[in-house]
Amino acid sequence: MSFVTPQFSRNDVNRAGRLLAAADSSQEDLLWATEVLANWRACHLYPINTFQATLRGRIEKIDRQAIVAQRLKRAPSVVTKLQRFATMNLAQMQDIGGLRAIVSTVAQVRKLEKLYRDQNGLKHSLVSSKDYIDSPKTDGYRSTHLVFRYISDVAPAYNGLHIELQIRTKMQHAWATAVETMGTFLGQALKSGQGETKWREFFSVSSAALAHLEQCPPVPGHEAASAEETYSAVATAEEELGVLTKLQGFAIAANKIATDHRKGKYHLVILDTEARSIRLMPFSEKRLSEASAEYAKVEERTLRGEQVEAVLVAAGPIDALRKAYPNYFLDTHAFIGQIQKVIDKAAGPVSRKQRPRRK
Repeated sequence: MSFVTPQFSRNDVNRAGRLLAAADSSQEDLLWATEVLANWRACHLYPINTFQATLRGRIEKIDRQAIVAQRLKRAPSVVTKLQRFATMNLAQMQDIGGLRAIVSTVAQVRKLEKLYRDQNGLKHSLVSSKDYIDSPKTDGYRSTHLVFRYISDVAPAYNGLHIELQIRTKMQHAWATAVETMGTFLGQALKSGQGETKWREFFSVSSAALAHLEQCPPVPGHEAASAEETYSAVATAEEELGVLTKLQGFAIAANKIATDHRKGKYHLVILDTEARSIRLMPFSEKRLSEASAEYAKVEERTLRGEQVEAVLVAAGPIDALRKAYPNYFLDTHAFIGQIQKVIDKAAGPVSRKQRPRRK
């Protein structure tokens, strides 16, 4: 199997990042910068594969039901991040290549996290970490992130590339993917802290409720509320917004998608948000360069304003792919189930059936 190797200097990569983030770059400069970004991003596949092999070996001993997936950051997301953080250099962006480990409990998150913090024979250097479980974001995001600098004597061409490992519980993952799904269909960047206040507040309080269920530190802004008060606030917000009805509608759309039984190591997932449709393009290991080329073509359409999103992932069988990236399949049943549990726990003299219906 042949992997892409760096074809441009770090200075070129950083210059490409500045051109992509600028509002006045010429078409010629943008074409060159897009080529540089495509190469730079594809280079992360080799270290990601190396990390994935180690991760699967470690996680198997902690949670046999765990899900492991890898991904390359989408080009539009890279550009948006460069625009949000004006001083950031593209060559130093830490989450272009990422892996996600989804386990059942917080205790399992901590056990796996400790293995990586203690290194345990891992040669790569841990350069930064963020614990959003003990210190959740104000929007409700909860997970643990570890960023490593790749170091290898076998493949020195990739030395210095950053790989981000996210470790989260299934409950935290259900919340995060519901945010992405709802944001996509509302046309609001909820994941980036943008969008209507009422939706951002719903996801913040719903995360606070899930934190109570997992017996974790509270989400900022909800520290003073008891578990019962938080559950009741979720029930009220859900009733006002019709959250579950909307998400269930997305799930129905997902059920219309024919299951693709074709095999492939890599999968290009294309979501058409207007048509509410999914297209899967499987690629074998030998066709990795072709997959990267097709990925770039779809993202060119996105940059031109078409309502399509794409991600190139490797997550094993299609069923595992659906579980690892349910937002791309409009599959939010896990979050729906958790919020229904919260609503059922909601305290107060007015039951859900007694509440006034939405007008």
